[in-house]
Formats: sequence, structure tokens, C-alpha cells
Amino acid sequence: MAYMTTSPFLSSASGSRAARNTLRTPARAPEAPGPMDWWLAAVVLTLLCIGLLMVLSTSGVIGERLAGDKYLFFKRQLVFTAIGSVALIIAARLPRRFIDGLAYPSLFLAFLLLLACITPFGLRVNGASRWIPVGGFSLQPMEFARIALVLYLAYFMSTKQDLVKTFIKGVIPPFAVTGVLCCLLLLQPDFGGAMVMITLLFFMCLVGGTRFLYLFLTIALALGSAAMLVMVSPYRMRRLLAFLDPFKDALDTGYQLVQSLYALGSGGLFGLGMGNSMQKMLYLPEAHNDFIMAVVGEELGFVGITLIMLLFAMLFARCYRIIMGQSVLRDRLTAFGITLVIALGAVLNLAVVLGMAPPKGVAMPFLSYGGSSLIASMICVGLLLNYSRTSRE
Repeated sequence: MAYMTTSPFLSSASGSRAARNTLRTPARAPEAPGPMDWWLAAVVLTLLCIGLLMVLSTSGVIGERLAGDKYLFFKRQLVFTAIGSVALIIAARLPRRFIDGLAYPSLFLAFLLLLACITPFGLRVNGASRWIPVGGFSLQPMEFARIALVLYLAYFMSTKQDLVKTFIKGVIPPFAVTGVLCCLLLLQPDFGGAMVMITLLFFMCLVGGTRFLYLFLTIALALGSAAMLVMVSPYRMRRLLAFLDPFKDALDTGYQLVQSLYALGSGGLFGLGMGNSMQKMLYLPEAHNDFIMAVVGEELGFVGITLIMLLFAMLFARCYRIIMGQSVLRDRLTAFGITLVIALGAVLNLAVVLGMAPPKGVAMPFLSYGGSSLIASMICVGLLLNYSRTSRE
């Protein structure tokens, strides 16, 4: 019988003597699924409802201007929610062996879709080709490529535990796969997406048992590469300078961040009230998308943002229980990586809105308008609900 071990973080499930120091369980024991984590489902449903309300509030002006229909984006978001709900149910009911078998097929599909973005099949918007037109809508492969990368890394880290501390066989393969995906993203160009991929790789390797020396060298290489990419690109340099001092160029590169800060400052403690935002009147670009949290702060105030952050905290607390409740290493790593996908989206989006990070084009999970982001987030929740059925917590 094959046994596996992992890092102390992933092998210290509270209340389980067998998992106190090492995770020693069969690679795939017979499934005996229990009930799903309905608390997790309830929190996500609440976030979805808040997201629909905010999309309705923020998208009316832009919808009427673009198509003469102030409910255009709200109706589309309803369609995306319905599709995402179906995807969630399917992901929550998939047999575990089927999920295990998706590592390479999903990675190959992600590679093809990212490659298609930089071909004539891709849709180019504002100088970037990050989307593929599909039946009147646009698909952003990067949102699904993150899930594919997590499935592959969880497979690699769990089945190669005797090799992950070596450089040739334990470090190069996952780094090479992530590097190819990052190169395709940089060709779009999507610098922020590439950074998200590298962050996923770092944390998956950290909990998967990779030597810290290799991770330290990776961080140094990534930071050096990022600095070089910024210096050789005048556009990225302008965005970096605008992030450091947005009011210095408030009418050009710093415009989005300045308007976001105005929205947050106007909201105060309790906000101006639902529907009373001034920044959504075409002052704040992407008010219904990447910067929806700025309008939340303006309309619902500090209290509203705090409530949403508490909901996310509850969501991640349930995810932590699911992660630590897994008895199979691959399941634990997959649940951790899927949680990380949602967490990175939430943290990076809020950091951009607050001016703590340069704009990266990262949507707020469950709240921002956008089909690819919402459906991918719903798939992540479906997988977490799937793993909650075998949680020992």
C-alpha cells in the first residue's frame, strides 16, 4: 500500500492523531461521501446575491449608454450565475477519480485556449488579447487556467513526494509548466495574470514540500524578471509610477485609482445608500467589474465593505476545515489550491481598489461582473463542496 507524507502545514489536521505529524493514508481509499458543507454554500449564495445587487446598481448607466438597456449587464450576470450554478452542481457531484483524471486534460485545454488568445481567433480589447469570442460573449481562458494549474500541481506534489525535494525531477517540471502558461499570458499581454500563476506555484510548492532554498531562488528570479519587464515596457512603467503617486497623473494613468479613492472616501462609515453612487456615472471605469468594491464602499460605506470581508472570512474558515479534514494528500493539496485561487482574487482585487497594489485586472470573486470569473469561481466552490463530503472535520 502506497503512503505519502507532506509538509507540516498540510499534515497537522487538528484533532486527528494519525495526521498530527505526517499524512499517511492510501493514495485513493474507497469513497464514503457524507453531507456537503451547507454553511459554505450559504455564504457563497449570500455573496452572489450581494454581487447581483451591486452589478444592478453599478451597470445601469454604462448599459444604457452602450446598448440603450440599463439592465443589460444585470441580465447577462443572471445568465452567468445560472451557468455557474450548473457548473457548481456538476463539480460538487463528480466522482473523485474523475477529478483526479482531469490534471493533464485540463492543463492541455488551458494551453490551447491561452494560445488561441494570441491568434486571429482572439478578441483584442484596449491593446490586449485575453479573450475568445463565444456566441456573443467573451471567454477569458486565464480564469480557468488557474484551476487547471492547481489540479496539475496537486497531482505532481502528491504523487512525487519522494522527488519534490530534488531539483531536476522535483522542481523543473512544475516550474516549466507554469513558465509556459506565464509566457502565453505575457504574450497577450497579461502581466498580472502571470504574477497570479507564479504566486499559485509558490504556495503550492511551499505546502507540497519543495525545499525553501529553491523557493527563495525562485522568488529572486521572479522579482528580477518582473523588474526587467517593467523597465523595458514604458506602459508598465507608467502604471507603476501611477500606483506610487496616482494624483501626479490623475487624468491619465492614475485616473482609475484616483476615482476609486474618491468613491471610497465619499462613502464614509455608512455610505451614500444603494444606487446613490456618483462615481458610477461614467467617472470610474470598470465600476461594475474590477472596481465594483469601490462603489460598494461609496454606496454601503465602511460597514458594507466590512460585512463583505466578514463573509469572505467565513468562506475561508469553512475552506480551511475542508482542507484539513482530507485524509488523502492529493485531495488536501487540491482543496488548498482551489481555495488559494479564490483567496488571491479577493485579496488582489481589494488591494488594487485600495491603492495597495498596481491595477492587475483581477475580478472580485462572486461580486464583479464577468462570466469567466464567476463561472470559474463557482467551479472552485463546487470542487470544495465535493471535497467537503469526505472531510473528517
